Amino acid sequence: MRILILSDTHMPKKSKQLPGVLLNEMDGCDLIIHAGDWQSIELYEKLKKLAPVEGVYGNTDNVELRAILKEKILLEIKGFKIGVVHGHGKGKTTEKRSIEAFINVGVDAIIFGHSHIPVKKFHNGIILFNPGSPTDKRRMPNYSFGILEVTDKLIFNHVFFHSKE
Repeated sequence: MRILILSDTHMPKKSKQLPGVLLNEMDGCDLIIHAGDWQSIELYEKLKKLAPVEGVYGNTDNVELRAILKEKILLEIKGFKIGVVHGHGKGKTTEKRSIEAFINVGVDAIIFGHSHIPVKKFHNGIILFNPGSPTDKRRMPNYSFGILEVTDKLIFNHVFFHSKE
C-alpha cells in the first residue's frame, strides 16, 4: 500500500496549484493523508477525485473544513495504528503536542504538521513524521511531502524538491 502524506498546503494563499512533482507521485497512490492547514474545501474536493482522503483540520482552516474534518484521527491500516493531528496549540512544541494527542492510545506512528519542518524520527518506539509543506517551505531549504509504504512494516520517506511549480 502506497500513501501520500501532505500538510500545510495553505491553498490558494501560498499556491494556486499543487506542484508537478507532487501530482506525479499521486498517480497510483492508494490513500492521501493530509495533516491540516488545507485552507480551502476546493483542495479537499480535488484530492478526493484522485484517491481516498483522510485528514484533519489545522489552525488556519475555515468553518467549512472544520465541519467535515476532525482535530485528530486514528487510522488502522494493515494492522498498524496511525494517529494524525495538525499539532497546533498553546505551550510546548508542535512535536510534544502531537505526541500528547495520542498518549495512552498505543499508536505505531504519528503524522503531524503545523511547523512546516520535515521530521522523521522515533520517540519511545513510535514513528513521528511531519511531511513539511509542498507549497510553503518557510525557512526550510526545500518544499516537501511524504510517502508511506505499508508492507509488513511502515516505511516513511520525504520527497524534497526546489520549485513548487
